[in-house]
Amino acid sequence: MARARRHAVEVHAIWDPEAEVWSAEAENLPGLVTEADTPEDLMSKLKVMVPELLSYSPDLAAKLGPEIHLVLERSFEAAAAP
Repeated sequence: MARARRHAVEVHAIWDPEAEVWSAEAENLPGLVTEADTPEDLMSKLKVMVPELLSYSPDLAAKLGPEIHLVLERSFEAAAAP
């Protein structure tokens, strides 16, 4: 019997300029909310947190992971024209 295809964990991170951190939340993995100083730190945290959260829910673990799709969003202003 073929194993069902699992989907990536969808994580969206937004830069918070006031707190100066990346704030992240998973769209399809309840309970995944975290923050980090850099995208690299965020990826390191997600590599640990995603498997841990999936271990609590065998039904979700059968549908999600191990791939993590991370989208970073940051707004900034362009330089003024000379």
